[in-house]
Amino acid sequence: MGSRNPIPDTMNPILMHPREQITEIITRIYRRGLTTTSGGNISIRDENGDVWVTPASIDKGSLRPSDILCVHPDGSVSGPHKPSSELPFHLAIYQARPDLNAIVHAHPPALVSFSIVRDFPNTNVIPQAREVCGPIGYAKYELPGSQALGEKIAEEFIKGFNAVILENHGTVVGGINLQDAFERFETFEFVARILINSRMLGTPNYLTDEQLSAFEAQYGEHIPEMKSVDYPSDERALRSDICRIVRRACDQGLMISTYGTVSTRWRGDDFLITPRSFSRWDIGPSDVVQIRKGEREPGKIPSRSILIHQEIYKRNPGIKAIIFTQAPYSMAFGVTGQTFDNRTIPESWILLQDVPLLPFGAHFAGQERISQSLRADHPVLIIQNDSILVTGNSLLHAFDRLEVAEFSARSLIHSLPLGTMKPIDEFQIEELRKKFLPD
Repeated sequence: MGSRNPIPDTMNPILMHPREQITEIITRIYRRGLTTTSGGNISIRDENGDVWVTPASIDKGSLRPSDILCVHPDGSVSGPHKPSSELPFHLAIYQARPDLNAIVHAHPPALVSFSIVRDFPNTNVIPQAREVCGPIGYAKYELPGSQALGEKIAEEFIKGFNAVILENHGTVVGGINLQDAFERFETFEFVARILINSRMLGTPNYLTDEQLSAFEAQYGEHIPEMKSVDYPSDERALRSDICRIVRRACDQGLMISTYGTVSTRWRGDDFLITPRSFSRWDIGPSDVVQIRKGEREPGKIPSRSILIHQEIYKRNPGIKAIIFTQAPYSMAFGVTGQTFDNRTIPESWILLQDVPLLPFGAHFAGQERISQSLRADHPVLIIQNDSILVTGNSLLHAFDRLEVAEFSARSLIHSLPLGTMKPIDEFQIEELRKKFLPD
C-alpha cells in the first residue's frame, strides 16, 4: 500500500474543524450499522493538545458539530454536554502514544462476535487488511468507563498495536488522523464480517506471507503520463457517474475506504478510472483519472489494477464498465473456494449466469486469465481472497450486477441453517436463456 490514502479535501484536517470531522465519521459509522444510537465514541487530539470528543447520551444518528466537546489539557471541558463516559481510555491512549491523534471506539456486530468468543480476526484473509489494520491487540474485560479499562487498553497500544479487541465489549482503533483511524476501523470490521460469513459457508483459506509479498511486488511502474488533457462534456459526465456509483457502493457496504475500483469506457479503448490510494468515500470528479491511448492524465495515479482494466476493454468491446470490489457475502465464496451457485431466483441467473472462481494471482499485472475468462455468459468473476469483478454495458448495469451478486450470496449463506438449496433446474435455465438471453 506504500504511502496510504492522501486525505481528500472533505476529510483534510487543515480544512475541516475537528467537530466536523467527528460528525462526518460518526454519521458514516451509524448509517452503515456499525454502532447504535447510544454506543461508541470518537475523539481527535489537535495540535494544541485539546481533545475533541463525542458527548455522552446523545443520539449518534443525529449528532451535529455543535454537540462535540473539547477537553483541554488542564481537564476543563468546553461544550453543551458531558463528554463520553469512555473518555478515560481515550486520554490514556493519547498519553501512551504521542504519534496517535484520533481514536474510534464502537461495538460493530462482527467484531463484537469475536470479542464474546474471546478471539480476533486473522487479517491475512484479504491482501490489504494486514497492512491497514496492523497486528491486533487484545484487552481483558474491565468495567466500561473505568480507569482500569483505560489502563488495560493503553497497555495494548504501548505494545504498538493500533487495533485492539476489547473482551466482551467491542473494539478500539487509533490513527495518525481520523481518516486513518476510520479506515482501520472499517477494514477491521469488514474482515470480521467476511470471516463469519466464510465460516458459515466452509473453511476460510488464508494468504501466506509469500502471497502477500507477491501481491505488493507485482505492482511496478506507472503507465506513461500524457502531455496534455482535454475534458469534454461527455467525459465530465462520466466522472460524476463514477463518483455516484462509488458512493452508493460505500453506502451499501459493497465497497470500503481501502478497496474498490470503478472504471467506465469513454471513447474507443479510452476510459476513466478511480485513483490509487484514495478513501473511496471521498473520491470526487476531479480525482478520477483519464486514460487515453495507454497514457494517464497528468499528475494523477490510477488504480493499481489499471492494466487489467485496460486489457479487458481491449479484448471485450461490449464491456463498457468494470467494478472490482470486496463485498462481504460474495467474498465468503472467494475465501472458502466454495461454488457460487446463483441458480437461486431467475433474476440472479439472468444477470450473473455462471460465476467462475479464479485463483489468487490471476489479477496480477501481466496475467491474462481474467480478460480471457470474461464472456457474455461469464460477466462476473470471483478472485480467491481478493475481489469480485463485475462488468456491464454501462456503469449502472455493472452496479446492478454487483448488487444482485451480493444479494444472491447473502441468500445462499442465509439458507444454510434452513436446509439444502434446491437450484433452478436445467430445463428452467434453458427457458430463461431462450426468453431473456437470445443470441
